[in-house]
Amino acid sequence: MNKRKQSSNFSDLMQRKQQQKELPPSSQNIMATILQSIPKEASITKIEYEGPRIALYTNTPRFLLEHNDIISNLVNIIKKRIVIRTDESIRKPEAEARKILAECVPKEANLQGTIFDTTTGEVSVEAKRPWLLQRNAKEFNHAEVTEKIGWRLRIRKATTIPSRTIQTINATLKQASSERSKQLKQVGDEIFRPRLSQRTEVSLHTLGGFGQVGRSSMLLSTPESKILIDCGINPGARSPMDAFPRLDSLDITLDDLDAIVIGHAHLDHTGFLPTLAKYGYKGPIYCTEPTLPMMNLIQLDAIKVAAAQGRTPIYSERDVKQIMRQTITLPYGTVTDISPDIKLVLANAGHILGSALCHFHIGNGDHNFVYSGDIKFGKSILFEAASWNFPRVETLLIESTYGLKEDIQPTRQEVESAFINAVNNTLADGGKVLIPIPAVGRAQEIMMVIDHYMKSGEMVEAPVFTEGMISEASAIHESYPEYLARELKQKILETDDNPFDSEYFTNIEHADAREEPMREDSPCIILATSGMLEGGPVLEYFKNIAPDKKNKVLFVSYQVNGTLGRRVLDGSKQATMLGKEGKVEVVTINCSVEKLDGFSGHSDYNQLMSFVQRLRPKLRRVLVNHGERSKSENLAMNIRRMYRVPAHYPQVQEAIKLF
Repeated sequence: MNKRKQSSNFSDLMQRKQQQKELPPSSQNIMATILQSIPKEASITKIEYEGPRIALYTNTPRFLLEHNDIISNLVNIIKKRIVIRTDESIRKPEAEARKILAECVPKEANLQGTIFDTTTGEVSVEAKRPWLLQRNAKEFNHAEVTEKIGWRLRIRKATTIPSRTIQTINATLKQASSERSKQLKQVGDEIFRPRLSQRTEVSLHTLGGFGQVGRSSMLLSTPESKILIDCGINPGARSPMDAFPRLDSLDITLDDLDAIVIGHAHLDHTGFLPTLAKYGYKGPIYCTEPTLPMMNLIQLDAIKVAAAQGRTPIYSERDVKQIMRQTITLPYGTVTDISPDIKLVLANAGHILGSALCHFHIGNGDHNFVYSGDIKFGKSILFEAASWNFPRVETLLIESTYGLKEDIQPTRQEVESAFINAVNNTLADGGKVLIPIPAVGRAQEIMMVIDHYMKSGEMVEAPVFTEGMISEASAIHESYPEYLARELKQKILETDDNPFDSEYFTNIEHADAREEPMREDSPCIILATSGMLEGGPVLEYFKNIAPDKKNKVLFVSYQVNGTLGRRVLDGSKQATMLGKEGKVEVVTINCSVEKLDGFSGHSDYNQLMSFVQRLRPKLRRVLVNHGERSKSENLAMNIRRMYRVPAHYPQVQEAIKLF
């Protein structure tokens, strides 16, 4: 999988060979250091690359699990990620391992299922009460159980409703186990090869999402590496030139890419990714663990939406499945080699589940580049505020969705208080509250707010109905509690008080189950997709709710010009819609309409400036993207003026030398 093009220039080739001789054979040195540092009792059977990690296979996993300081010390020496794997020869057949686990897991933990990953030799143990199975649990010794079954343990919280998306991913990866093992070894060979050049030059090529919102994409380039960061689409664009990243402007092929790094799952950051797989990209894709199922859900939904609108999708389900096979997930805060001269650390961005700031450490500490992606520098009930404590940052690329001075949002406390009042007033009058809502992120936040304030008695208790992709997106959120706000994570992982399993919520699975939420004189809250009244089950509820003045349509997300949501918000008293059998229906709007700002997953102007201020002492340069040109320009100007840091707002198809 060597992607380096041979130079036709003989002297250049000889120079490279000389440089290679001068550089230490890092791979050999690493292996030698490992072999010297590991005691014989560890019974290491083989050492292999597993993508960006070095995997140590052992016949006696108990020894290394009980002496984890050996691995910690080794990591400090070689500065590489190490994982312990059990040798295949000691792994019990899945059926036998399952039986042993059923006997070992305390009944109080309420074991729900086990998922075996044959690529890594790990078994995910899913339990309703995972806190009873942690490493320090007396009744469940990890080293002892691992020795019995021959599989490494991973403890997971069993979700209220299993995620179909995660089940599909697990099945796909299991089916492709041998292909995936081979791919990971190839990726490792590329990452851990000796550097071909001692020069560190860093460039950034803007391919989309600069001076605009949509099709976020850029290429980070060094003499050694080419890393594509994000690969989105602009759904509202009128031509392919404006809809997709300008990869055509680069003098490279897909084979030249060392890796793709994804900040979060939204289509304007991932919508073109399956198309790259379709046209032959075979390399690794890095993102956080929850980002994989989230982008999978969103990408597959985009195929359905395109088909429903009579458009030909730009990729197929097969391409989305291929993305699954090539993705390598990383936790927050872990330093990971992704090429011979670039290390990556992902940190919480506070935007949606699994969203990440991407910190690229280039060369031997020569340059540090941080890409904010979409960030929320403020705590919500769902997520912690975006991380900011990077050891070094020379260049920051920051979003500017709300980059104007006037773009100030209410505080979370203010917007939650306004939300309670808006809902209570309607429910007290015997009305229904319809909340058109995006299924991913916003829906879960509103659900957590409702659960919290109904339990505290500040919100009138009433049934809450959800429909659309909300239930599936919620199941993915519940599957990764470690990525949620601290208090919410603790509730899910350490108590039986799981807000996602709240008695207030009922998911409507089929259209014929809508009778209860639509029943007259039955006050309730309805959360349904889509967020802009542009399709989905929300339209059926809207037809039912709009004519009655007791009811309310409550918007909690942005309404784009030209959408039905925007027309309703602007005061339209009638809406023309397609009804059954394609007949046109006119819906009279007598209900009240209200919009609440403040639930956005983006930072407002003050939060963006505060984020830059936190990093200011370390910064040499700020670049601004992901905003209308006026907003990017304004944010860059104010960063220069207030913090005396050079700031620039590039446009699409610029090449910027960072170092």
